[in-house]
Amino acid sequence: MPMHRTSRRHLLQSSAAGIGAFAVPNIIRSSAARAQENVVNVWAYAGFLPDEFKQQFTEETGITIQERLVDEQGKQFNLLAAEQPNPTADIVTIAGHRFQQFIDSELLAPIDTSRLSNWEAINPVYRDSNWLTIEDQIWGVPMLLGAEVLAYNTEAVTPEEADSWAVMFDPKYQGQTAYIIQDMMSVVILYLGYDGTMVEYIDDPEKAAQIVEEARDFMIENKGMVRKFYEAPAEVQQMFVNQDIVLAQSWSGPISKLIMDEVPVDMTIPREGSFSFVYNFNVTNNAPNPDNAYALLNAILDAPEVGTAMTRASGFISTIQGAQDGLTDLEKRAASFSDEELSRLVFFDTRADNVTFPLMDPAVEQVKAA
Repeated sequence: MPMHRTSRRHLLQSSAAGIGAFAVPNIIRSSAARAQENVVNVWAYAGFLPDEFKQQFTEETGITIQERLVDEQGKQFNLLAAEQPNPTADIVTIAGHRFQQFIDSELLAPIDTSRLSNWEAINPVYRDSNWLTIEDQIWGVPMLLGAEVLAYNTEAVTPEEADSWAVMFDPKYQGQTAYIIQDMMSVVILYLGYDGTMVEYIDDPEKAAQIVEEARDFMIENKGMVRKFYEAPAEVQQMFVNQDIVLAQSWSGPISKLIMDEVPVDMTIPREGSFSFVYNFNVTNNAPNPDNAYALLNAILDAPEVGTAMTRASGFISTIQGAQDGLTDLEKRAASFSDEELSRLVFFDTRADNVTFPLMDPAVEQVKAA
């Protein structure tokens, strides 16, 4: 089955719709010396753009995808900010709960949905979500759903043990755990019985500071439990494959991939709860090749098979309707949660960003330095 059904003519016609919104004088384009007629520059996580799709897209449109792999939202923000006002990226990959930071720094352009002929292909659960619209404008194209999960080696840890985040701090598994510090700090706040989104404390900065300090101190106290504070998804995958660890806080995608590859690993949403998020493809402000960016977005949304391939390559759940139908039974199990687990998830919330990040960023550094 072909990766997508779009013809080159259809792609060019759909990407041309609304083209005037991005039109700039040729002399400006020339002086900027950034626009490349047959190129689209994408910053994305590994597996978000499957190789077969990239090849077929180029064959059908003549547009080459120049992909730069990213592994962390903060690094992406810093790099994009450093390049302003002339970014090298046309499309970046941003989690919905991080939108406000990029918008406030004028790094993104609003999404013109009139240029997306298949906008309705996105599941309305994500397409119509409140977090997608800020200041009456849409800022991203939802692509892949993920969650913060507790991952465990099924040959060493029981499902009953993995039903609580407490297992990450059990002396039985000392030196056999790993996590991303900032992500785990939000989980620890939940584990300690507080609102992990921090929304409850927007109007009580003293309480917010006390909670973050408590989570920081708890993590420092239990720092000896951890084998490694990791950053890139490939790191946690390799540690599980090598059996260096038996427990980890992780994004769901990398663990789904291990399950698909039949590594003895599983994942769950513990009873204390965890967080869900949606990765989006976002068009940059002053993108060098905006028409090509919309051509790529249209091609991704053109057929559910593309979403299937994205889930298969990344492990994250596609937002495109019908994408799950193309997965095998093993892949469906690897890229899904039970109803009970889903009930334990909450979306990350941007409303508390101005409270959360100024407190958590230094706390993370203090955990590292302790």
